[in-house]
Amino acid sequence: MRLGFAKSDITPRVGVELCGFGPYLNRHSVGVRDRLWSRAMAIEVGDRRAVIISNDLAGVSQDVTAGVRERIRCEAGLPPEAVVVHCTHTHSGPTTFPLNGWGDVDAPYMEVLPGRLASAAMQALANLQEAALHHAEVPCEGIGLNREYDRDAPPLEQVLQEDWRPFRPELTDTTCHVLSAWADGRLLGFASYFGCHPVVCCAASRYIHGDYAGVATNLLEREHPGSVGLFLQGAQGDVNTCVVHKAEQESLLALDTIAGRYARSVREGIRAGRPVAVDCLSYVIHPVEFSRRGLTREQIRERLAEQEAITQAPGASDEDGQVRMATVYAQAYRRLLRLMDEGKPLSRPVELQGLRLGPLALLGCPFEVMQTIKNEVRLKAQSPVPLVMGITNDLLGYAPDRTAARRGGYAADTVPLMLGILPFANLHDELVAGLLAVDAALRSPA
Repeated sequence: MRLGFAKSDITPRVGVELCGFGPYLNRHSVGVRDRLWSRAMAIEVGDRRAVIISNDLAGVSQDVTAGVRERIRCEAGLPPEAVVVHCTHTHSGPTTFPLNGWGDVDAPYMEVLPGRLASAAMQALANLQEAALHHAEVPCEGIGLNREYDRDAPPLEQVLQEDWRPFRPELTDTTCHVLSAWADGRLLGFASYFGCHPVVCCAASRYIHGDYAGVATNLLEREHPGSVGLFLQGAQGDVNTCVVHKAEQESLLALDTIAGRYARSVREGIRAGRPVAVDCLSYVIHPVEFSRRGLTREQIRERLAEQEAITQAPGASDEDGQVRMATVYAQAYRRLLRLMDEGKPLSRPVELQGLRLGPLALLGCPFEVMQTIKNEVRLKAQSPVPLVMGITNDLLGYAPDRTAARRGGYAADTVPLMLGILPFANLHDELVAGLLAVDAALRSPA
């Protein structure tokens, strides 16, 4: 096989609004703590080539992915199913997809972004060379805390102690997978896979960086000059870091500690990796029409009226968080009504994607996947090493497990509306089935 790596700087100019954490926060960046990168790994086995692009961004839309794929198709001849556009989901980068109220996109940045992502991929393809692929699964602890089912994060002085562990570690990832590429005893590049929200820095922080995943990857690249490292985000829909919602200076100081823990695990994975027999490279795109919770026009109008009663109440102020949240809902309901008036569909097929490298299967979806879903896929998949990747090729909010979906709230109900789509009806079961179908397709004869 041949492997190639490259990266492209995608750091925005200072002043762009950062993504996430609340409605209309006006969280504009004030400086660059660490630069953001688009990193690419190209693979060639026999007459087949593919490329994985990992970006220090919260996510990108399907339109951005289509633009990247079209550039690569024109320049390198790769079909869309051979191009994976993945994001680390940092909340300390620019808003790069339509997300009502959670940050405005910067138009000039978005104009140049697809070209920057495609540039990393094209250079990685140009850098293809004979190489050996190694794999290891190593302990990775003291980073995540399940925010849905575990206790709240303890005080900062506790979680920064090296022996800290969450109350229920089994509800988080406790290992990470590391792929490393070697040629003539030299590390060409690596990819680490782990599921945890990159939210060491939160609503109070205003500096641009890739959070713990980006800081750790930058550190490891400096330790191996000339190498390029990708971070592949796993199931993080219900897992935050142990440092979350702190003041800006506390967050920035903790960032190096959490990044150091993650870098230590990846470093061990690079050291402990063993050769992988890659006898095939296969890839597939599997569109799925997930069921949605239907709303009638009258129901939407009633809900819109409820939100407008808040925003139009005497003395309503844009400083009021309830008013800002009502604005998010009101705009979502108005958008759904416009789509109905124009006779346009309220949902579209969702793209699932798979890429197989010998025993390794990357199973990508555009969701923030909860741990229970990932665990079920891993248990039932045919591939020896199935890796469920979220935030791939698009961003459609959370994939809540059955319990979270029944409970409702932010993940199941609010985020879809923020994205201008209807909430899902049975995403746990349907996503598991879809990802297993992708896994099976990857193992079928071409």
